[in-house]
Amino acid sequence: MGASRTSFAKLQRDRAKKAKAAAKRERRLTGENEIDDEPVTDVAELPEGEDLSADQLLRLVEELHADFEAKRIDFDTFEERKMELFARITVD
Repeated sequence: MGASRTSFAKLQRDRAKKAKAAAKRERRLTGENEIDDEPVTDVAELPEGEDLSADQLLRLVEELHADFEAKRIDFDTFEERKMELFARITVD
């Protein structure tokens, strides 16, 4: 048997982490200070195998929209995190 392949969602999370790290490094190098009113919820930090309840998913989507509206995240980050959240929705 061959090695199991990495899931698409995991690849997306890894790419998001790398992009976030690169943006943070760039901000540090240019001397920009970004002040957040609230911490931004990072979808990539959520446990992969753990199922989230509908209430938790809804709360995360609401926080994501609030972060975007307050301009704490850009549109591309918003779309990536939204797709990661939607990928966690399971239909029974």
